[in-house]
Amino acid sequence: MFDGLEALIDALAASDRITGWGRAQIAWELGILAELGFGLDLSSCAATGESDTLVYVSPRTGRAVSRAAGEPYKERLLPLPRFLAHPGAAPSDGDIIDGLNLTGYFLERHVFASLHRALPQARAHLIDRLRRAHSRNGSPAEPAEAAPSPTSD
Repeated sequence: MFDGLEALIDALAASDRITGWGRAQIAWELGILAELGFGLDLSSCAATGESDTLVYVSPRTGRAVSRAAGEPYKERLLPLPRFLAHPGAAPSDGDIIDGLNLTGYFLERHVFASLHRALPQARAHLIDRLRRAHSRNGSPAEPAEAAPSPTSD
C-alpha cells in the first residue's frame, strides 16, 4: 500500500491532468481493495470467460462482464473503463470518473459500510468537481446511470 501511495503522490506532483493522476488514484484504490481481500477480477467475463469486450463490472461479485453477457442487465451493472480492461489503453477524463466511481462503490461497500460510515465527503466533492470540469471542457460525460447502492445487494 505504501508503494502505491508513493506512486500516487508522484503522479499528483507530475501531472495536473485528470488522466495523469487519476489513473494512479484508481490503481491505488484497487490496490487497497486487493490488500484488504476485496480485489476486483477484471481479467475475463464472469459469465463467458472471454476477455475482449469487457465493459461492465458486477456490483455483487466485483467481476468483469462482457458486453453481450451484460446487455440484459446493464442497468444493474457498473461501467468498466476501457483502460482497466485493456491496460495499454489511454484513459479519457470520463474513464477516470467511471474508474473512481467503480472503486468508490467497492470501497464503500466493503470498507466503509463495515465501519457504518460513508465514503469521505471530500471524495464525493472531488468526483463532482471532475464531472463539472469534464462537462465544461466540451466533452460532457455520458449521462451517469445511477450506480447500484452498495447496500442494495
